Amino acid sequence: MDRRSLIKHAGIAGVLAAGVAPAAHAQAAIRWRLATSFPKSLDTLFGSAELFAKAVGDATGGKFQISVHAGGEIIPAFGVVDGVQDGSVEMAYTAPYYFYGKDPTFCLACAVPFGMNARQMNAWLYEGNGLKLLREFYAKYNIVNFPGGNTGVQMGGWFRKEIKTVADLKGLKFRTNPFAGKVLEPFGVVPQNIPGADLYPALEKGTLDALEWVGPYDDLKLGFNKVAPYYYYPGWWEGGPGLDFYINTKAWDGLSAEYKAIVESAAARTNITMTARYDARNPAALKELVGLGTKLRPFSNEIMSAAFKSAQQIYGELNSSNPEWKKIYPDYAKFLADTNSWFRYSEGLFDRFMQQQKL
Repeated sequence: MDRRSLIKHAGIAGVLAAGVAPAAHAQAAIRWRLATSFPKSLDTLFGSAELFAKAVGDATGGKFQISVHAGGEIIPAFGVVDGVQDGSVEMAYTAPYYFYGKDPTFCLACAVPFGMNARQMNAWLYEGNGLKLLREFYAKYNIVNFPGGNTGVQMGGWFRKEIKTVADLKGLKFRTNPFAGKVLEPFGVVPQNIPGADLYPALEKGTLDALEWVGPYDDLKLGFNKVAPYYYYPGWWEGGPGLDFYINTKAWDGLSAEYKAIVESAAARTNITMTARYDARNPAALKELVGLGTKLRPFSNEIMSAAFKSAQQIYGELNSSNPEWKKIYPDYAKFLADTNSWFRYSEGLFDRFMQQQKL
């Protein structure tokens, strides 16, 4: 069986497993620009876009070159949807929930409060209706999307003071994702949506009282522990946030079948690698942060329960008012409920037991 036939019959999983790249001679050399929403200092987030571009270049013998650009370099960090939509760049790499202001439905491609974990998200995207439903939504923005990574459940963030009750949240200037901010607003939180590159100075100068970014590995690199002593968990608004590659529809349609297969394969590889990197690097980083004096704190059950209730109210309102959300969220919610019923009997109990053991 030749390579092209193998790809046709084996699909992405087969290509990844076999390490076989599609034939690259079918299309002339092309160059794309990829705008990200992340600073170059983050080898997990910005580095994942670089990993993708390298995989595409390697598989095509250098004929398909993608230059990767940090947030603000050619397009503002939160302007990448517009950039891909109008064709200013061929593609972008971002966290879809940044675009809550355009439509909260974007968040279903990334994370919503008390939503899916990383494994559930991948299951819904690849084996459920997730990718199909999101493709229909993104088509309205002239975008073809590919899952491109998942950080796993994130931390709750860095706080200048202890947060024990809902009352302690009042007046808090908190950088978080827009959907989480909406959930927290009824408790007096003042949400801030600031790009990653600007977070440290904002916290240092007191423009922010608290912020959340990702988790120990990235947070240590960005130095948040130097200006805020309390590190809360879990990030209930991000149980398994996914990153997306956005490709302009015209640019995508202009690729040969072989190049399309390479892009899809490179995105799948990036998706797997990001979770592995965070799972491998976060433990040592957390240990280092604690050694430097970081004070770990869990969110209280009072705060978690109040936030859960607020989130469910918002979901109900969106189901009634937003047709795009209504097309996707019921499927998302049912898939989450079904997988939770399974994880409860298998993963949950096993994980809790193992985390109590001394190895």
